Amino acid sequence: MEYFHLVFTVPESIAAIAFYNKEILYEILFRVTAQTLLTIAGDPRRWGVEAGFFAVLHSWGQNLHFHPHLHCVVPGGGLSADGRRWISGRRRFLLPVTHLLHQAGGSSPFPIGCNFENDLVTRLLSS
Repeated sequence: MEYFHLVFTVPESIAAIAFYNKEILYEILFRVTAQTLLTIAGDPRRWGVEAGFFAVLHSWGQNLHFHPHLHCVVPGGGLSADGRRWISGRRRFLLPVTHLLHQAGGSSPFPIGCNFENDLVTRLLSS
């Protein structure tokens, strides 16, 4: 089965703040990543499928600095809306990056933009 490897990370400025609030950061990172992937895969204009994936959290980069990011493995297709058949995706790429960026509400290199940052700031201020 064909699969795709996506990496979701956060801007350095957010990671610096979140270093002291890792639990909040990780919860938001997993939630927003899942919402982004499932919403776009389920959009009939894209795939229109129920997609599955798994994500692995890495909290440090190769240089041993705090660099939280998720590695996601996504199969190259998904189940139809009725769950009765497999629908294969495109061969060269999973989904256009511009659609991932738009869905997450951002324009940074990371598909989790404004929505992620607003949620994180709100949670940090209320804790």
